[in-house]
Order: sequence, then C-alpha cells, then structure tokens
Amino acid sequence: MSADQHNLTPEHPAYPHALRQWLGERAPSALVARGNLAILEQPALALFSSGQCPAALILRANGLAEQLRQEGRAVIGGFHSPVERECLTVLLRGNQPLIVCPARSIENWRIPSEYRRPLRDGRLLLLSPFGATQRRMTEETALTRNLVVAALAKTVLVIHAAPGGKTEAFCREVLAWGKPLHTLASEHNANLIAMGAQVRRAGVN
Repeated sequence: MSADQHNLTPEHPAYPHALRQWLGERAPSALVARGNLAILEQPALALFSSGQCPAALILRANGLAEQLRQEGRAVIGGFHSPVERECLTVLLRGNQPLIVCPARSIENWRIPSEYRRPLRDGRLLLLSPFGATQRRMTEETALTRNLVVAALAKTVLVIHAAPGGKTEAFCREVLAWGKPLHTLASEHNANLIAMGAQVRRAGVN
C-alpha cells in the first residue's frame, strides 16, 4: 500500500460524515491522509489517556491493547501520551486496522520506520486536520486532534483522565455529545465514572 497523500475536503467522497455530525461548524475544512482510506469506513475504538497515569492502569492498558490486537479491532488515536504510545507499540504488532492522528501536519512528514510496513500492508492510515504550516504540536492542536479522533470513533475509551486536567475536560465534552465513553473500573477513574463514563466490560464495542 502506497503512502500517497490524499487531501479530503467536505466534497470528497471519503470525507467522513461523522465530523460534521459531531463537530458541526468546528469540523475541519480539510483532512490530509496518507495510507488506506478504506479504514475510515470501519467502526473504530478511540483510545486516550492522560500523560500521568497510575502504574496499575498502565499494566491494564497493555493488557487491553493486547486484547484489541487479538480481536482485530480497528483503533484510532493520537498516540502521544506515554500510555497511548505503549498501546500503539502492541497494536502495531497485530493485523488490525489503525488510524494515527498526529496533532500536527503530516505533509512532507518523514514517516516513522515503525509505520512503513503497516502502510504497505494497507492496515494503517495517517490522518491530520492540519496544513503544511502546522509543523509542531500545541495545546490547541492537541485538543483539535482529540475532538477529530473522538468524532471519527464509534466508541471512546479513556484509560485515565487526571482529575481537573485537560483530558477530563475533553471527556466531559464528548459525554455531552451523547457519544459512548468507556473507562476501566478503578478507584483512579472515579471522576470519569461519576461524570457518566461506562465501565468497560469484556466484549464491549
């Protein structure tokens, strides 16, 4: 599979309807994609975690990633925080579809070596709502990216969101949409459960 670049405007047949559905006027005016566009048609699980995560949840996150890999479940995320990156390492060893969304432009981006084989195999899509001038991640681009990821997903799964942090605020917004948001059963996630997050059970989509 080629990593040729695709520019998706709302008029493009591959531009996801879900972005307009969930984000309304905040939907990106264009997406830059590299990889297999057909992955956008699959129901994906979005994976998030705060940068700081309790050790017990880090271990469970690795087990979850292994389970998702074995299930062949399509997964989408920014994969920026340490826990998210560890999950991505596990997922890249599998055969399931993946969508990776950096919080920066991917135009003229040197594709990391670990992405090259999945791209060739047609099971990876790199996706960004940012143009060529946005070469660095900022807090603003990270939030925009997270909203895009959540909008594209069928279900959002949050390993951990630190109380009072940006990830918790993001989760509150996703819950306000009415989109399913799950988390792991843990005293460390009491804040998310109190907000309305569902506790993930085995087999939950």
